[in-house]
Amino acid sequence: MVAIDAYNAVYQFLSIIRQPDGTPLLGPKGEVTSHLSGLFYRTLELLAKGVKPVYVFDGVPSKLKQRTISARIRRREEAHREWEEAVAARDVAQMRAKAMQSTRINEEIVESSRALLGLMGVANIKAPSEGEAQASWMASNGLSYAAVSQDYDTVLFGAPRVARNITFSGRRKLPGKNVYIKVEPEMINLEDTLSALQMSRKQLIWAGILIGTDFNEGIDGVGPKTACKIAKGARTVADIESYVNDKLGKSFDVDIREVEALFENPEVREISRDEMDKLLGGRCDADGTLKFMCDVHGFSKERIGKQLGALNINTSSAQKGIDKWLGSA
Repeated sequence: MVAIDAYNAVYQFLSIIRQPDGTPLLGPKGEVTSHLSGLFYRTLELLAKGVKPVYVFDGVPSKLKQRTISARIRRREEAHREWEEAVAARDVAQMRAKAMQSTRINEEIVESSRALLGLMGVANIKAPSEGEAQASWMASNGLSYAAVSQDYDTVLFGAPRVARNITFSGRRKLPGKNVYIKVEPEMINLEDTLSALQMSRKQLIWAGILIGTDFNEGIDGVGPKTACKIAKGARTVADIESYVNDKLGKSFDVDIREVEALFENPEVREISRDEMDKLLGGRCDADGTLKFMCDVHGFSKERIGKQLGALNINTSSAQKGIDKWLGSA
């Protein structure tokens, strides 16, 4: 079983599954359905590979993340204005680029995602705060084999394994360029990473803070190599702050002690093995899924009906499945 950062996965589906002009797929009432297409087909693919997912949705964001969220909203609003200009100019390439940049997840998208997963019999939970933190806690406590996210902050939350690139596949367009790269699944092993860097997890957190996380802006001009060097020479987070102030003549945008504490002791929901087994014991409501996807949201009954049989796959050997898929652990 793997714990998937649902926000990250849904955002990827909304960004990638698009119409030719860059706008998302829409249902009969004008509702966005790109995320439903991605969740349905990608979840079936995970199950077919012997990987049993639990999708972890964000709860209330931490105060430290509010500024990041506000900045993202401003960027998306600006991208939407630029998209409207591209529409007026009939610039299809710019329309697609700006439509993708203006992607956002609202409550309706979250609710419809959870409704679909529930009908499919696929486990999903809502974290009290950060989804990556909850997924990391589940992996750290042996409830899941790995946390799944594109966000490297997941490593800082202490997940022993972080799987990347498994909620989407194929090619990915590089931002601002008409260049595509092949996307391959990969696994980050925390113990191996710390050993290779000759760092403690606390020092890795400090390096992340220097580079920048979802909860603070990094220090301009400090890249990964310099950040690791500074972190390895420090004994406390105060040493990091002093180095930045005295040696670099700069300062952090927030109290980095709070950022350090957030990564070391995030707010999570503790789940027992029995509760997890119950979550994983859901059954697919095939008729309900077909009605939800096709009658309500306009997908093809032939295509959806054909795929629903895949949910009968035995997924008890999830660890074996993901090891085989990734090629290593």
